[in-house]
Amino acid sequence: MHVSELAIKPKYFEFDMMGIVYHAHYLGWFEAGRTALIEELGLNYIHMEQAGYISPVHEMKVEYRKGIRYGDDVLLRTWIRSNGGVKTEYAYEVLNGEGELCVVGSSTHYVVRREDFKPVQFKKVFPDWYDVFERASKF
Repeated sequence: MHVSELAIKPKYFEFDMMGIVYHAHYLGWFEAGRTALIEELGLNYIHMEQAGYISPVHEMKVEYRKGIRYGDDVLLRTWIRSNGGVKTEYAYEVLNGEGELCVVGSSTHYVVRREDFKPVQFKKVFPDWYDVFERASKF
């Protein structure tokens, strides 16, 4: 299984009045992690978009276990949890500089035609991507 690791240095504006990362910023971090994973696998969303397809979020889950505080270093781990013929699920872990697991999450995505948002079979429209995702998701 391929796990992408992305170091993040939280910016001052990402913190709330309690001095911890505001919850909505994790969604952006997850997107950055997913993009990094895809690029590490030798793929790029721009190619999908140029072919007339996009991969919107269907569902996002976030479980907060411990707050990230100002000054903490952050490590985001991202991997493909499951890769169906239509839907792909990504998993995320956010660790602080001490290596403590602070946030876990997941997102599911479909591939749709840009022109009408009609879902397509990822496996059929992008067989090369599908094969790479299959290999990357195996233990």
